[in-house]
Amino acid sequence: MTKSRILLLSEYDITQKIIEALSNVCARAILFSVRDEAKDVGRIAAELEVSLSTVYTTLRRLEDLALVEKRYDLNGKTKIMVYRSRISRAEILMDGEEPELRLISAESGR
Repeated sequence: MTKSRILLLSEYDITQKIIEALSNVCARAILFSVRDEAKDVGRIAAELEVSLSTVYTTLRRLEDLALVEKRYDLNGKTKIMVYRSRISRAEILMDGEEPELRLISAESGR
């Protein structure tokens, strides 16, 4: 891909956005944290030792990209929002001029 081609990448290219999200260390840590078990924001923040605002911001971006799902969980009488990864594996293939992204559903591994 030539330099001019790189500059032409669309900000709306979903593959590019997912690759960028997966290259972010915080986003990856959060995805790994919720890969096998749904967790609330407080638990994720405590386990990863990052701020709540960082977790909320990152989860919102991951949810927009359909990489995590959120749902309400009953904790006694309280409803809490929990998040879980929708993917168990990601592969980026550099074949040809455009990267190919393969996302493996977490459902296939459960």
